Amino acid sequence: MSQLECKNLTLGYGTKTVIENLSFSVNKGDYLCIVGENGSGKTTLMKTILRLLKPLAGTIETGDGLLPDEISYLPQQTDVQRDFPASVREIVLSGCQSRCGRRPFYIKEEKELALAAMEKLGITHLAKKCYRELSGGQQQRTLLARALCAAQKMLLLDEPVTGLDPAATQEMYDLIEQLNKDGITIIMISHDTDAALKYASHVLHIGSGGASFFGDVKEYDRHLSNIL
Repeated sequence: MSQLECKNLTLGYGTKTVIENLSFSVNKGDYLCIVGENGSGKTTLMKTILRLLKPLAGTIETGDGLLPDEISYLPQQTDVQRDFPASVREIVLSGCQSRCGRRPFYIKEEKELALAAMEKLGITHLAKKCYRELSGGQQQRTLLARALCAAQKMLLLDEPVTGLDPAATQEMYDLIEQLNKDGITIIMISHDTDAALKYASHVLHIGSGGASFFGDVKEYDRHLSNIL
């Protein structure tokens, strides 16, 4: 049974349609890269999966033990976010806010979860550092740790290496690959086709108006060869 199944989706804003009749599924442990041109609807799709937007038509269903609130999200960073005046520990802990309910404080289990996430991402030594003082790669590690505190079954990433230098980019890809090996299902928007072929198990290529391809990486490689 699929963790996530999208059937005949039509997506857009108001009367503007950006994707029509899109269908694909994601199984537990998959690493799906979503690629396509700017404006093709990749981020719109991700926001619809997160239920931040409603589909104009079609359905999105979760299964195999995955609940809608067990999907975490790492969006693209804005300049304002990069200058956020909080410590690394505070930002990572904030990923537990949805667990707190009306409690105005974090309990021991949530603090332990944040510590475990920081250890997994190799940023424990930065816990007291101000976020705005970190390098781009360290900031992304911090936000990734925060996302792990929010949910630990499926992780959605929107261009997670944007603005990073080559070394930090490689580190981020390695971290995401390890999280996937640890059992977290990955759905990542990327402009980097080479990275998709190297790391992903499946690729969804969104063309004008909808999917031009969905399948495993070997099939996508053959698809690219046929159109070049």
